[in-house]
Amino acid sequence: MLSINEIKKPIAADIDAFEERFEASMKSSVPLLDRITHYIVKRKGKQIRPMFVFFSASICGGINDSTHRGAALVELLHTATLVHDDVVDNSYQRRGFFSINALWKNKIAVLVGDYLLSKGLLLSIDNGDFKLLKIVSEAVKQMSEGELLQVEKVRRMDVDEPIYYEVIRQKTASLIASCCACGAASAGADDETIEKMRLFGEKIGIAFQIKDDMFDFGTDDVGKPLGIDIKEKKVTLPLIYSLNNTGSSERKRIINLVKNHNDDPKKIREIISFVNESGGLQYAETQMKIYQDEAFKILNSFPPSDSRTSLEQLVRFTTERNK
Repeated sequence: MLSINEIKKPIAADIDAFEERFEASMKSSVPLLDRITHYIVKRKGKQIRPMFVFFSASICGGINDSTHRGAALVELLHTATLVHDDVVDNSYQRRGFFSINALWKNKIAVLVGDYLLSKGLLLSIDNGDFKLLKIVSEAVKQMSEGELLQVEKVRRMDVDEPIYYEVIRQKTASLIASCCACGAASAGADDETIEKMRLFGEKIGIAFQIKDDMFDFGTDDVGKPLGIDIKEKKVTLPLIYSLNNTGSSERKRIINLVKNHNDDPKKIREIISFVNESGGLQYAETQMKIYQDEAFKILNSFPPSDSRTSLEQLVRFTTERNK
C-alpha cells in the first residue's frame, strides 16, 4: 500500500498552502490564544480530511480558493469538536501529546473550542461560502447527535446493528461525507454531484469506523490499546454480531462482563477471545468491504483521472490500514 505522502503528491503544493492558510485562519490578538492555536497546528495529524476535500474538488471541476476555505472550515470545526471532546471525556492525551485541557485546564479548552468554531463560521460568512457552511454545520450537528445517541444506548447496553450504523454514520461518517461534499461544492458542482460525493464520503466513513472498531479485538500492536472500546462499554459491530450468534446464557454472561468487569484485563481478554471465536471479526471485515465497494462504485462513475486514482488510494489507505 502507498504511504500517505505518496498519495498526497498530486496535491502536495495545495496541502502546503492550506497549512499556511489554516494557521493564519486561527490567528488572534490574545497572546494566550495564539500560543494555544500554535500548539494545535504543530501537532496536526496526517491531513486526511483536507486531502478528501482537495481530491474531491479536483475530480469535480478543479481546486480553487473556495476549496482552500472549505478545507480550513472542516478543520476548524472538527478541531473545535476534538478540543471539546477531550474535556467531555476527561482525556489528557491526543495523538500521543497532551490535550489542551491537560495543559490549560477545562475552562480554557472550552473557550478555545468556541473560538475555533466562531473562526470557522466567520471564514465562511466573510467569503460568502454559505453552501460550504451549511454542509459542515450539518455534519457537526450529526456528530453531536451521534455521540448523544451512543451515550444513551451505552447506558442500557441496548445496541443492535441498525442503531450501531446510525451512530457511526452520524459520529464518524458525517465528517468525511462533509469533506467530499465541500470539495465538490467548492468546484462548482451541481447539487446532484455534491450529493453523490457526500454519499461517497459517508460510505468511506462507515468503512473506516468498522475497521477502527475491529482493532479493539485484534492481536497486533495497532497503536490503539486493545479493549479500549470495551472499557468504555461501546458496543461495536464485532461484539454485536457475536452476541447475536450465541446462546442466551453466554450472551448474558458476556454482557455482564462488559457492564461490570470492563476494567479487569483478564475479563477483557475473555471478551476479545469470545468475539474472535464467534466470527465477529470476519463478519465486520465482510461488512467493511461492502461499504468500501459501494464507495468505489460511486467513485468509478466519474471519468478516469489522476485525482480519481489518488482518491481511490486514499480510500484504501483509510480502510485497509493496520493502525
